[in-house]
Amino acid sequence: MAGTFAKKELEQKKAKARKEKAERKEQRKLNNNKGKSLDDMMVYLDENGNFTSTPPDPRRKVEINLEDIVLGAAPQGKEFDIERIGFVTFFDETKGYGFISDNLSKDNVFVHSSAASQPLKKGNKVSYERERGPKGFVAVNVKVLR
Repeated sequence: MAGTFAKKELEQKKAKARKEKAERKEQRKLNNNKGKSLDDMMVYLDENGNFTSTPPDPRRKVEINLEDIVLGAAPQGKEFDIERIGFVTFFDETKGYGFISDNLSKDNVFVHSSAASQPLKKGNKVSYERERGPKGFVAVNVKVLR
């Protein structure tokens, strides 16, 4: 006898593993992606950011003005829009600030007592303009309506 049962079993496992490795090698050779043309390997992005195999249509190209691209924080300054109307939902008289709920968008806008022509109280109906501040929109030129 050449060896014990365990040795024969181990040799069979090794032979099986060698055979499987050779089969995998053959599969890799058959499915080889080398030698493809450049066009077969190209991938494009469509206008929605999805991958596609067709190149974009140059007639649908949109020109973007470099000055319109803003890097960093949004610019501060006045927004030119209609005078807004809302209600004071919260106002702390001791600290001098509060929030106005816009009637149209239902957004809360920060308001400071220095931006109001009259003292503000919770529940006041006010008209105001909004400006972009460092942390979001801020109400300015606040006038109490009732």
